[in-house]
Amino acid sequence: MSSAASRPTAGAFDRGHTDDLMAFLTASPSPYHAVASAAERLEKAGFRRVEETAAWDATSGGKYVIRGGAIIAWYVPEGAAAHTPYRIVGAHTDSPNLRVKPQPDMGAHGWRQVAVEIYGGTLLNTWLDRDLGLAGRLTLRDGSHHLVNVDRPLLRVPQLAIHLDRGVNDGLKLERQRHMQPIWGIGDVHEGDLISFVAAEAGVDAEDVSGWDLMVHAVEAPAYLGRDRELLAGPRMDNLLSVHAAVAALASLAGRDDLPYIPVLAAFDHEENGSEADTGAQGPLLGNVLERSVYARGGSYEDRARTFAGTVCLSSDTGHAVHPNYAERHDPTHHPRVNGGPILKVNVNQRYATDGSGRAVFAAACEKAGVPWQSFVSNNDMPCGTTIGPITAARHGIKTVDIGVAILSMHSARELCGADDPYLLANALVAFLEG
Repeated sequence: MSSAASRPTAGAFDRGHTDDLMAFLTASPSPYHAVASAAERLEKAGFRRVEETAAWDATSGGKYVIRGGAIIAWYVPEGAAAHTPYRIVGAHTDSPNLRVKPQPDMGAHGWRQVAVEIYGGTLLNTWLDRDLGLAGRLTLRDGSHHLVNVDRPLLRVPQLAIHLDRGVNDGLKLERQRHMQPIWGIGDVHEGDLISFVAAEAGVDAEDVSGWDLMVHAVEAPAYLGRDRELLAGPRMDNLLSVHAAVAALASLAGRDDLPYIPVLAAFDHEENGSEADTGAQGPLLGNVLERSVYARGGSYEDRARTFAGTVCLSSDTGHAVHPNYAERHDPTHHPRVNGGPILKVNVNQRYATDGSGRAVFAAACEKAGVPWQSFVSNNDMPCGTTIGPITAARHGIKTVDIGVAILSMHSARELCGADDPYLLANALVAFLEG
């Protein structure tokens, strides 16, 4: 662990960054909203959107591409050579939740319900007896998309009373199909009711809606927690905390034409279910963007090969802080603590992509930023999760290092982190992107 102080000695971010993270989490109940929120922040920093279907030019400055729930953004310094390497921060925009099925209207015994499918490795019990909203995007017949966010109590998944399940405290068992369908009213079920309601909320005609990608979210706002407000509770920290930090870090470098690297943000969708999507890390999106940027600056295949060989990616995703009630589940010599700075994630079986040389890159960035850092490795008797890191390393031949922020309640509807860790991460990312 670094011996640096608990506050960065260099960098632009402090507790105000955490305040802004709370606003970002609230504004981003779906991957599509997260991408829109990220793009808005980048636009304010002078970035401009480029279309994948258009020809790209060699102009310098900040640019970004949006595809569905994914965004790739990069800043080309003035005079950057075609073989200039990239410094990439990778993250993901999706979080485990409940997603609306194609035929959503259902119900029984006088209750109106919404048919949902379980997305990702959700902690199902955290969605019980919680006020829930509905958000996502609607696709119209003309191919256009409209974001919608019903950010008020609309849905609820009611738990069975203890009087009808006396053994519930000895082990709650939830069936995904029978027990997780939320209620949203009473009365008869009519096909089309939910989409008509959502279309009205979005200000579009329900007859024009031909598709939807809708998901449930908890409407309780993020909040500081604890006597000294040293903790932060909120939804979707896995992994919007990293997306927000990466956006802030990249935006802070706009106008910097002295950079030896081209800084990049790569925020993918569908990490929580394997990344196998055209907007996921398994897809071609990142490689296409990086290659097209090389070729737009007049580069050859040789330049592309040189660029990728010199590129480094930090795969930033949340990790596990030591749990005070389950410390035996953690490795006995690796106990990451909240507000201890970002974590370096290691797994020799390549569930994380970090190796010794990657550790050196991350340590140098933290040292430059004056940010403390910690190491995480799984208990040998516990399975280890994975990230976009190994995928990025293998697919693109790019040196990749897995890092993140230590949290509790990962994959819950509401997670918990240290209130200092988001801005410590952001400062480390700036130092990394600067090289």
